[in-house]
Amino acid sequence: MLGHLDTMTQLFGGDVVAEEGRVTVRRPAALESAQMDSLVRSAVFGDEASRDYARWLIWEIGQTVGVRAASIHELYMARGRGEIGGFTVPAINVRAMTYDTARAIFRTALRLDAGAFIFEIARSEIAYTDQRPAEYVAVILAAAMREGYRGPVFIQGDHFQVNHKKFAADPVTEVNSVKQLVTEAVAAGFYNIDIDTSTLVDLSKKSLDEQQRLNYEVGIDILTHVRAAQPPDVTISVGGEIGEVGTQNSTVEELRAYMDGFERTRQRVASGAAGLSKISVQSGTSHGGVVLADGSIADVKLDLDTLGRLSKVAREEYGLAGAVQHGASTLADTAFNNFPRVETAEIHLATNFQNMLYDHLPNPLREEIYEWLRVNAKDERKEKDSDEQFFYKARKKAIGPFKRRVWDLPAEVKQQLARAYDEKFSFLFTQLAIGGTAKYVGEYVEAPEQHRPMPHEAEAVVAAPDDADLSD
Repeated sequence: MLGHLDTMTQLFGGDVVAEEGRVTVRRPAALESAQMDSLVRSAVFGDEASRDYARWLIWEIGQTVGVRAASIHELYMARGRGEIGGFTVPAINVRAMTYDTARAIFRTALRLDAGAFIFEIARSEIAYTDQRPAEYVAVILAAAMREGYRGPVFIQGDHFQVNHKKFAADPVTEVNSVKQLVTEAVAAGFYNIDIDTSTLVDLSKKSLDEQQRLNYEVGIDILTHVRAAQPPDVTISVGGEIGEVGTQNSTVEELRAYMDGFERTRQRVASGAAGLSKISVQSGTSHGGVVLADGSIADVKLDLDTLGRLSKVAREEYGLAGAVQHGASTLADTAFNNFPRVETAEIHLATNFQNMLYDHLPNPLREEIYEWLRVNAKDERKEKDSDEQFFYKARKKAIGPFKRRVWDLPAEVKQQLARAYDEKFSFLFTQLAIGGTAKYVGEYVEAPEQHRPMPHEAEAVVAAPDDADLSD
C-alpha cells in the first residue's frame, strides 16, 4: 500500500501527471497494470490523506479517459418509449472482494460488447460490508480502467429503504437519514438511486390508494431531495417499489394505485422534477433465497406471467422501462433467459456471488469467520436454525470485519475465483441478452465530465518541491 501522497503522484511515472488540480493521461495502457492495484488499495486501506487522494486521482483519471459514473435514466426512458428492448439489465450487488469481482464483470462486458449493466450496493450492505459510497465508486472505476474498459459506468444505491419501525417511532428522523445517505451517495458518483418506501405500504387499509399512500408520498419527498442533489447535466435514474421482496406477489392494480398516486403528488409538489424510470415489484423471490436445514436453497416459484404484465403496464401506461425483479441471483440457471422474454427491465443479483466467494475461501479462514459469527452474530440465530441455516443467513455480516483478509487472499485462490466469476458473469450476461448493448448506451447515455477539487492535504504535497520538509 502506498504510504505517501508524493509516491502516489509518481505511481504511473510520466504516463499519468497531476498538475494544478487536473490529471493528464499520456499513456492509457499504463492504467492496465499493477500500479492501479496499488492505487486502489490505498483508496480502500490508506490513511485518511492517502485514501482521499487516491480516490480523487482515480476519479480524475476516469474523467480523462472516459470511465465516468453515469445515469441509466435516458436509456430506460428510451425503453419506455419502445425504442429498444429484448434485454434485461443486471444490477449486481458487489459485497465482497469488490475490486476483483468488478474486474471480472468488466472483462465479461468487454468480451460481449455489453454496456447495460449496473453495480449497486444497498443501504444495509453499506454498513455490514464497510463500504461507504466514495470507496465503492473508486473501486468500481479503478476496476474498469484496470481491465481497459471505456464508457459510462452505472453505480446504484439499492434499497435506500425507510425502516418501518423507525419511521413509526420518528418519521422525520428516519426519512432524513435516507436523505443524508442520498446526499453522500450522489456526491460520490451514485447517479442511480432506488427509493424503497414499500415498507410503508399498509395492507390493512381499505383501498389500494390508501394502502400505497405513504409509499408514494414519502417516495416523492425523497425523490425531490435526489433531484436537488444531482449534479448539473445529470438526471439521476430513480426507481420506486410497490412490493417488499419476500412478501405476497404484486398486482397490476397495486402498480396503478402507486403510480397514479406518485404522479398525482409529483405534479402537485414537484412538477418540474423528472419522475421514475422503473418500478420494483414482487413476483415470488426473496433476498438470498430460502435456505433449508441442510444449507441448500429451496426452489423458487417465480411468477413470470405477473412480471410480464407488470412490465407491460409500467411501459405502456407510465413510460417507464418496466418492472424490476429483486432477489434473483439464487434462481435456477434455467430461469434467467425468461427475463428478457417477458421484457423485465432489470434484475438484482447479490447472494450467489457471496456464496461463490465463501465456497472458494481456504477452510481455515472460513472456519475463523464462522467462529466469529457464533459470537458476534448470535442474536440473529433463530431457535430452530441449524448451523447451516444460521451461517448461510448470517455470514454476510462478516464481510466488513474480514474485508482486508479477503482482499489479501492468496493469488491462487483469487485466480480460481476469477475463473468461476468469469464463467458465471458470461452465462448471466448471455442469458439476459445484454451482449451488444454498448451501442445503446453510446446512443442514449451522456456521461458529462464531473471534475473535483484536489484534496487540500494533497495540494500541499504535490505543490511542494522534492526536497521540502513536510514534517511538523
